[in-house]
Amino acid sequence: MSQRELNDICIIAKQAGLILREGYEKHHDIKSKGRQDDLVTEMDKKSENFILDRLNALYPGDMVITEETGQHTGNADHVWYIDPLDGTMNYAHGIPLFAVSIGYAYKGELTMGVVYDPMRDECFYAEKSKGAWVNGKPIHTSERSDLKNSLFVTGFSMKVLEERGISNFPAFEHFMRTTAGVRRTGVAALEICYVSCGRFDGMWELKLCAWDVAAGFVIAKEAGVKITALDGVSEAFKGPYYDYIIANPELHTALKNELEPFKLTL
Repeated sequence: MSQRELNDICIIAKQAGLILREGYEKHHDIKSKGRQDDLVTEMDKKSENFILDRLNALYPGDMVITEETGQHTGNADHVWYIDPLDGTMNYAHGIPLFAVSIGYAYKGELTMGVVYDPMRDECFYAEKSKGAWVNGKPIHTSERSDLKNSLFVTGFSMKVLEERGISNFPAFEHFMRTTAGVRRTGVAALEICYVSCGRFDGMWELKLCAWDVAAGFVIAKEAGVKITALDGVSEAFKGPYYDYIIANPELHTALKNELEPFKLTL
């Protein structure tokens, strides 16, 4: 048994979210991490430092993998995946859509996840075999099965185009023409949660990192979402690239088949 407590993680995520909310729309020190679309602010670091301090106090010796400072060595049976500010671009531009994401894996298996939206005060959380929740209410993915009336969400990474020669734009255009629409919020953790509670019907994404998806994948799985790599079969939480399709089981198959002609995998 992992001995880690989901309630502790919810509290940490909410406290980190309060730090972000208090700094929202204030002047920030904005820097690029090598690309114009890959930003970091002092608030990313402030939130991350807080989370690291709290985890170290509660669970000293655990391994931690974070967006800003990378891997912190520790017991590999207990691994935390932290995105202290998912949606930095939104945050830096004063767009009130961003989140704190904390996922946990025990002996290689994701077992707990928390995603907190400080502007809407929505805390999505789940633990293996115990269901998925938002603010105390159980959530479940949509039951929609037809592509035509389904609302999807995706994202665009210039890294995919530059490093792998793959563009998501043709697929995006196709689904814009043949479905109820496709959104792009810039906050992958929240997008996964929105599929989990039925606000979106499905999602596909390319080139994300472990801290982007770890918490959301736990929530999605517990909400009845099917999660795979783009081939529709393989494990999605497996590097070096985190490319995936998520949707309810019936819609997942249709989405996978519709994506195949666009050859989004190498």
